[in-house]
Amino acid sequence: MKTSKILITGALGQIGTELSVALASKYGSENIIVSDLREPSKPLEAGVFEQLDVMDFKRFTEVLEKHQVDIVYHLASLLSGTSEKNPALAWKLNIDPLLYLCNLAKEGKLKQIFWPSSIAVFGREIPKTNVGQEVPLNPSTVYGITKLAGEKWCEYYHQKHGVDIRSIRYPGLISWKAPAGGGTTDYAVEIFHKAIEEKKYTSFIAEHTAMPMLYMDDAIEATLKLMEAPSESITVRTSYNLGGMSFTPKELAETIKKEIPEFEIAYEPDFRQAIADSWPASIDDSIAKRDWGLSYIYDLEKMTKEMIQNLKKPA
Repeated sequence: MKTSKILITGALGQIGTELSVALASKYGSENIIVSDLREPSKPLEAGVFEQLDVMDFKRFTEVLEKHQVDIVYHLASLLSGTSEKNPALAWKLNIDPLLYLCNLAKEGKLKQIFWPSSIAVFGREIPKTNVGQEVPLNPSTVYGITKLAGEKWCEYYHQKHGVDIRSIRYPGLISWKAPAGGGTTDYAVEIFHKAIEEKKYTSFIAEHTAMPMLYMDDAIEATLKLMEAPSESITVRTSYNLGGMSFTPKELAETIKKEIPEFEIAYEPDFRQAIADSWPASIDDSIAKRDWGLSYIYDLEKMTKEMIQNLKKPA
């Protein structure tokens, strides 16, 4: 049986940087095609690179055919903060390439697709804590609107055309390997860099605002588990809740101070505070645990130690 060829779009971003390495270690670096709008600034850790604007469907088709790709991890998107500044671009970039891939899969040209959703699909008028899988979705941001639409397209193409497309609603993701890319939860990455470099940080999120977060190692493991699960065990064809841990900027700062006692934090909420206020404080991910064995290794203290230890290493 031939090994699948896997394409990752948006692969130089926060998730793709680490997902490409994980996939290469599992399936062989020669079987992983890493693509992004920009050229890599340093040698790739894994995979073969192709420059790709996912809005250029002619070029997209060329890359898929050249490498005989049958699985796509479609990560390219405009994130929450950036989407608010350019709603029209966010809609086109976050939806059109997804539909292009769904139609290829409908025609039998792709075997499987992974598409990330987000906690941004939630909105006001839902419980703030322990938000379940099936709640009314009422996003109040451009990014959340695109993710809700994308979830429904995933479900539609599976139900109508049997497309095997799978999705996770990622919470805020925290990683030391790549910078965040314009999201509302980015403070939880920036804070570590500033704590080490300057011993102080000004948070654009208010001190008592709790949001769901996940350390990147757990996010990558969850993604691989979902994609490797047998199709019959996948009961959610919109997008699975992923909860991780939940904490406030104040709680994170206090945990960092255990490692860097002189660290100080200040708070100057900006436009992203309104976005954060529309999101849940914690998530119920019991359906993912039941269906495909979702589990976590990192809590707040373990993640904090790992982040600081790795960021302090010489480049």
